[in-house]
Amino acid sequence: MNNDDIWAAIDDHRSRTADLLEALRDDEWRRASLCDGWTIRDVAAHLTLQQIRLRQALTMLPLVVRHPGGPNSVIHWSAKRKAQVPTRQLTGEIRAMVGSRAHNIGLTPREALIDILVHGQDIALPLDRTLPMSPEAAAEAAGHMLAYGTGWRSKVFQQNGLRGATLRATDIDWSGGTGPEVRGPMWALLLSLAGRRAALGELSGDGMTLVSR
Repeated sequence: MNNDDIWAAIDDHRSRTADLLEALRDDEWRRASLCDGWTIRDVAAHLTLQQIRLRQALTMLPLVVRHPGGPNSVIHWSAKRKAQVPTRQLTGEIRAMVGSRAHNIGLTPREALIDILVHGQDIALPLDRTLPMSPEAAAEAAGHMLAYGTGWRSKVFQQNGLRGATLRATDIDWSGGTGPEVRGPMWALLLSLAGRRAALGELSGDGMTLVSR
């Protein structure tokens, strides 16, 4: 996918995620998401924080430096802080990003794609809601995640052994990684690669022996 395709996929998934959020009951916003320790509201708040520019980053830097824990702790803290704003503001900010090509400083559009694809399912699946994911977009996101290797960006995701396997999609012509094979639909491969255990039941193959459940 080129940049135009990536941004089109981001816009599509942002718009449909905003539609889903607007349909939620108040109690559903307080439910646990697939992201360990995060509520649905926390995840929605995190999705509004995808366009932090240099000036904003510099303003937040002293707080981040003083905050205990690694990058995941800082990310969760920032989402919790943003989650205090009204529900309508959260959904409105996600929808307002549609059509914009701004992204967080130091990252790429592919990180924005990973965020909306994975976090959209973090919201939808535990609520038994349907939020279809483009296999092509999921393949692009998964390939980018695999390219992280063992670098700092990979630490954002819970490690479950899939990076030691060859991943092969059953609904699109895509494969990535090396090692014993793990097969499944592209959405499940992406979510499992991101450390979401809820999708592991959709996968099969010899490489599943590597996976910590």
